[in-house]
Amino acid sequence: MTPILTFIPKLSMSAPAVPVSDAIISPNLSWAGLILLLPLVSLVLCGLCAAMRVKSKLPAVITAASLAGAFVTSVFLYLNYEPPGEVIPLLDWMNLTWGEGRFESFTANFSLYIDSLSLLWIMFVTGLGTLITIYASEYMEPDLGKGYSRFFAGVSVFLFAMAALVLSDNLLMLYLGWEGVGFASYWLIGYYFERPAAVAAAKKAFIVNRIGDLGLALAIYLIWTTFGTVQYDELSTIFAAGSMNPEFEGWTTSAIPFLLMLAAFGKSAQLPLYVWLPDAMEGPTPVSALIHAATMVTAGIYLIARTYQFFLLEPVSLHVIAWVGGLTALLAATIGMAQHDIKRIMAYSTVSQLGYMFLGLGVLTTYGAAYHVFTHAFFKALLFLTCGAIMHGFAGQLDLRKISGLRHMKGWRITAWTMLIGCLALAGFPLTSGFFSKDAILAEAFVTQGPGFEILGWMAIFTAGLTAYYTFRVWFRVCAGPASFEPGDEQHDDHGGAFHPHAPRFAINMVLVLLAVGSLVAAVPYFMSNQADDRLVGGWVADMVHDSPARGGIPGFSETHAVHAIADSHEAAAHAGEAAHPTLFGMDPHAAMYWISGTVGIVGLLLAAWLHLWRRSAADAIKAWLYSQFWIAWLPRAMERKWYVDEFYHAVIRAPLWILGHIFYVFDRFIIDGVCVDGIARIPRGVARWLQPLQAGAVQSLAVVMAGGAAIILLLMALFMQFGWFGGQV
Repeated sequence: MTPILTFIPKLSMSAPAVPVSDAIISPNLSWAGLILLLPLVSLVLCGLCAAMRVKSKLPAVITAASLAGAFVTSVFLYLNYEPPGEVIPLLDWMNLTWGEGRFESFTANFSLYIDSLSLLWIMFVTGLGTLITIYASEYMEPDLGKGYSRFFAGVSVFLFAMAALVLSDNLLMLYLGWEGVGFASYWLIGYYFERPAAVAAAKKAFIVNRIGDLGLALAIYLIWTTFGTVQYDELSTIFAAGSMNPEFEGWTTSAIPFLLMLAAFGKSAQLPLYVWLPDAMEGPTPVSALIHAATMVTAGIYLIARTYQFFLLEPVSLHVIAWVGGLTALLAATIGMAQHDIKRIMAYSTVSQLGYMFLGLGVLTTYGAAYHVFTHAFFKALLFLTCGAIMHGFAGQLDLRKISGLRHMKGWRITAWTMLIGCLALAGFPLTSGFFSKDAILAEAFVTQGPGFEILGWMAIFTAGLTAYYTFRVWFRVCAGPASFEPGDEQHDDHGGAFHPHAPRFAINMVLVLLAVGSLVAAVPYFMSNQADDRLVGGWVADMVHDSPARGGIPGFSETHAVHAIADSHEAAAHAGEAAHPTLFGMDPHAAMYWISGTVGIVGLLLAAWLHLWRRSAADAIKAWLYSQFWIAWLPRAMERKWYVDEFYHAVIRAPLWILGHIFYVFDRFIIDGVCVDGIARIPRGVARWLQPLQAGAVQSLAVVMAGGAAIILLLMALFMQFGWFGGQV
């Protein structure tokens, strides 16, 4: 059994699946279905609590206990895991057959696929879900007896859907979980439905995600029509066959990775579909931590890692992923620098860090991407929850200009110091977990040969400096300096009319401490990976790159590139020879990156300390000067207004659709309904009204009508005979 600490580095086992012949069918592990069942039980019980108008914390206790049970089950599942992969059948779902051929059957059962990738995800999803639920039990106290049960029911739905997404053994079950987390996100973002901003944010998240979901639906359809299956192990068998069938080399093989990419960009908030995530901060802070920092937004990373084989068949798709990820990271970092709402700053930081993960996938380091997902889950959840504790205690106040010196206030020291640990990890301070996971991506951008990848590497290093600056801008403004505060808009007068901040109690403080410890311990697995083969992207990648001579390898990859495509470390690349390995300042990029990124992070931290701790007046003076200079004033304004992306979407997409919708409404009401439907209906109604007097029942009127009718008929017959219309002679 592999020690637990070496589990994260051994992401070489994170293949989409193993061939059917290698997969282990484990019906005796059906107890693993508790990971899915327990959140459903929690949902039902929370619904009963709502129906019975329970006003205690019972819904929180039920949900936390259920998720803790799911986490324990995940750990036991890891301890019983047999590599390279296991399939655990739960129940038959879809099993259709209408012939004997490959494309004359469709199978998608409710089964679990267990490998290192799914185990990694499910353990931190259920583990963090449990901690955040405990945090929420205290945070959501003001809603006891109102929406308390509804909130925890939504959390239960989310955990069920996320578990289905991660543990599925086929793409259709993954799609079920994919749509489920989108629905749960809509539910929880719009939790405060009485606030128009929350309703608008929920609708925005739902609509933007539907764009990506369409891409996933089309990708699944094309995968089945091209390969004849949606099962991971069967797809892996096809890819592992050595030579691809010529019928698989059509346009669909090229379209599939781009459709999967669209789905990932929507769910994981990348350009151009990132705009929903910052607005999602309208939901309760535990929602921000659980869904929009640690778990749901990483679903796009999981999707690409799980279906990486398709991207290796179309190398251009990986280039696009790398560039979109790098540009998103930079754009979001510049926006975060100019915001004042600390929760929104963390939201843009999430978008930026997700960009790093996509950059890692694009430069062929699935190890770096997955490791950064793991570390980011801890420190970003910690940062969101510390922001939530501040918001909860200061009556909704989130403006970093209106709170200072938190570490000097009684009851707030745990919040301040745990936030510091989260900030150090996010900033990539040397020897922190974020430092190692981010460096694995940055260095690989200089190792992997691709279009402009070196430029992307320097761009990502610059972004890391911006991240260190805006992260510690928050901490130095809010937690350091002299103690002062202004309450937010949710202020309620205390005794004598004075406001007193409410410091977090045991539940919140305990969760913050545990997450801070997790953020520190997450760096340990990096040191457990000291063997070259531990850092390989995976044997399945090697199989795909070193494909059969009949296929000639993957188009666009040279032999040197192939070596770098399957390696994340200097030692692995060294097997191909030192000449084939790029260098950075004369050193191996992985070794050089320790010094480069560490220096950049420290410089960003010191700059933030100078401007927001030691010389706060200087920061205000610089800002005023920038706004007063016509030639540069556009830059801080554009950053503060989020580069006007929302305004651009409104002008180019939303407003034209709104106008078009009203035009169709007018056309439908006055042309379709007014002329075609109502107008035609008025004709028989008018004729009926004209003839209505004839049906009055008066004998004299009926006699006149009969005589007049007979006269008209005789007149018409005479005319017809006169002109020979009856065949007669004139």
